[in-house]
Amino acid sequence: MYFKKITSLFFALILIYNAKAQHNTSNKYVWPKDSLVMSNLRGWQDLKFGLFMHWGTYSQWGIVESWSLCPEDEEWCKRQGRYADSYQEYVKAYENLQKTFNPVNFNPEKWAAAAKEAGMKYVVFTTKHHDGFCMFDTKETDYKITSPVCPFSKSSKSNVTKEIFNIFREKGFLTGAYFSKPDWNSDAYWWRYFPPKNRNATYDPAKYPERWSAFKNFTFNQIKELMTNYGKIDILWLDGGWVRPISSIDTNISWQKTIPFNQDIDMPRIAGMARSLQPGLMIVDRTVEGEFENYVTPEQTVPDKPLDHPWESCITIGKSWSYVPGDQYKSANELIHLLINVVSKGGNLLLNIGPSSDGDWDPIAYQRLKEIGSWMKINGAAIYNSVPLYPYLENNMVYTRSKDDKSTYIYILSNKNEEDLILPAELVIEKLSIPAGSKISLMANTSRVFKWRQEQGKTFIKIPQDMQGKAIWKYALVLSIR
Repeated sequence: MYFKKITSLFFALILIYNAKAQHNTSNKYVWPKDSLVMSNLRGWQDLKFGLFMHWGTYSQWGIVESWSLCPEDEEWCKRQGRYADSYQEYVKAYENLQKTFNPVNFNPEKWAAAAKEAGMKYVVFTTKHHDGFCMFDTKETDYKITSPVCPFSKSSKSNVTKEIFNIFREKGFLTGAYFSKPDWNSDAYWWRYFPPKNRNATYDPAKYPERWSAFKNFTFNQIKELMTNYGKIDILWLDGGWVRPISSIDTNISWQKTIPFNQDIDMPRIAGMARSLQPGLMIVDRTVEGEFENYVTPEQTVPDKPLDHPWESCITIGKSWSYVPGDQYKSANELIHLLINVVSKGGNLLLNIGPSSDGDWDPIAYQRLKEIGSWMKINGAAIYNSVPLYPYLENNMVYTRSKDDKSTYIYILSNKNEEDLILPAELVIEKLSIPAGSKISLMANTSRVFKWRQEQGKTFIKIPQDMQGKAIWKYALVLSIR
């Protein structure tokens, strides 16, 4: 419990971590050749809004997920607390968290209901993070939530991955399995013979091919378990991009230059098996350009302009991916603006919420999803099935159009730090071309039709007097043009 006292220093470290952990988008995207994968990918692009959850034993200490085990000299992954001075003692204490992990308030029905109310359409859950602790009932290791040494193993819901996927699937969500390719608990990756120096394997796979082969089989078997025993899986979301063929390293990217040797886990074999069990599976081998990165995942950031391939910004609701007591959550205004920004660039938003050690979210997370949901109930039709529209952003206005080309949408955003939107007497649009005879109406009330005119290449939209200068709208107002 000594980790529960989070200081301002810790939040500063998290900010540094978020800045340093950003993943590059791909420069050489490869479109899937499998027609079913391609069809599923197009459908996924229309969903726009998903839920991400980082959860593991680390939530008991309220610290950054897994990374404090990594002996890299970086501020954002420094060890904290009474064991910090001894790496060996720290690792032992961390691994012993399995023996006290007991999230008795785990209720995936509550999560799914809140996510659905917010307008989310898919879920990605951390079945295993870099620390190697499995949140599913694997037969490959005892370092798992269903092990008899874990108190929660006695619960009928101990296989939390299965519970989450089943409940969310019943609610109409697509399901995604996050899986870490590196495994810092596996002796086939972090071989105990050599102490770890960084995030990479502790040995050169080329010098010890039998051990690396064992790790490849370990990884293959765990992914096969997920593809076999957990119902329909739509997305296999693979993290840990330093585990990759050495030929795929981009030396123009600083973090990739630090990868010391080939760590090829045979993605063709894994993908072939996974798709034989889950036809049409979308695979996200993050940052490894090529046929197994079906969409790219800019982390904690949004591209400046639309990309010419599928993408998803994965962004935290607070400062941390994992649960941290007293985390600083983004406002509903900020989150709705973030969603609009992502959608206007043609991407999806995967919003992360970290459950606590008792198995629930912070009440603020539920409140934020409720606030987002209230806005989405009125304006969601302008979010889903939409595509970017030039000039994308103009002053405080954002533009998209419906996929069927029948509607154009104008999002009028409130000020960044004020949730109330105050409308002027007239909106001036300089770059968006509106066809003559179009009808401009309020998304929240289609009977409210706005007068408009065009002069000298600009469009002027008259705001009704009863809507001017009053705090009657929150976050963003959407106009529909047909």
